[in-house]
Amino acid sequence: MTFQFVSGESGRALGQTDIRISPVAMGCWPIAGMTSLDVNDADSRRTLRAAFESGVNFFDTAYCYGAAGESERLIGSELADCRDELVIATKGGLHWDDNVERRFDASPASLRRECEESLRRLNTDRVELLYLHAPDPQVAVAESAGELKRLLDEGKARSIGASNFNVDQLDLFRAECPLAAVQPPFNMLQREADVDVLPWCERNGASAVIYWPLMKGLLAGKLPRDHQFQSGDGRAKYPMFQGEEWHKNQDFLDDLRSIAQRAGRSVAQLVVNWTIHQPQITAALCGAKRPYQIEEAAGAMGWSLSATELAAIDEALARRGAVVTKGAV
Repeated sequence: MTFQFVSGESGRALGQTDIRISPVAMGCWPIAGMTSLDVNDADSRRTLRAAFESGVNFFDTAYCYGAAGESERLIGSELADCRDELVIATKGGLHWDDNVERRFDASPASLRRECEESLRRLNTDRVELLYLHAPDPQVAVAESAGELKRLLDEGKARSIGASNFNVDQLDLFRAECPLAAVQPPFNMLQREADVDVLPWCERNGASAVIYWPLMKGLLAGKLPRDHQFQSGDGRAKYPMFQGEEWHKNQDFLDDLRSIAQRAGRSVAQLVVNWTIHQPQITAALCGAKRPYQIEEAAGAMGWSLSATELAAIDEALARRGAVVTKGAV
């Protein structure tokens, strides 16, 4: 099968590179099966294939997506037949220890070792985008960036990115290595990146590839007001899913349902379309563990909201008011 962008999309440039990406990317954390419930390889493989067939060419994973690299391994095996048509992003600098506790290690030796292991898992000789997953408090940003620049120069990555960085850290990184992409959290209700990270991307020619556009499923509009989270569902710990914030969000979603219905779209498509058309946002990572989830998200591409619909969303956001996000990133 030959990849084709969906109607109305020709792909967007990744930073200042010649790499073209779909504005909806598949976030491949859910298929790792670490915090998502009811994950299995068969559905994960079908989801990866459905993403590609729905016009998504951009797949985002990481060395630590899975205690033993499950996410990378699935991509490397299921999509091997269309590798040259994919844009694969992975990340290094985080891993799980023997007790399955998350550990930072962005030392040059660790970044190199993880990159090489990621390439083996992904069944490839390069990735299109290699991120530093997060700053390591024990390693200078310049030291980590310098090693990623060497991996770039060796052709093991076609471009470099930084995830979960503030602007001061981005400046330190960019002094040592060109940055094609920056990955912050962003969605309708969590827009802190508007203040500093997105303007930094505009000034420095980097793409903003945002995560959590649907706020871990909240903004898909499919969780009823009386939803009870299953044991082990990590979403229950976030303020957005608790108490008064939960009820305000449900009121907001009622507004979005009305707008989406008039537009002939689902709530998730409305939200993702709004997100990928925000200034300076190049792509949005939409996590999925079932085909229908990524197919729905891919349906946000190839069209634009009308001025009337955008105005109605602005009014709904104003009614929602200030959001409590402490502890949510």
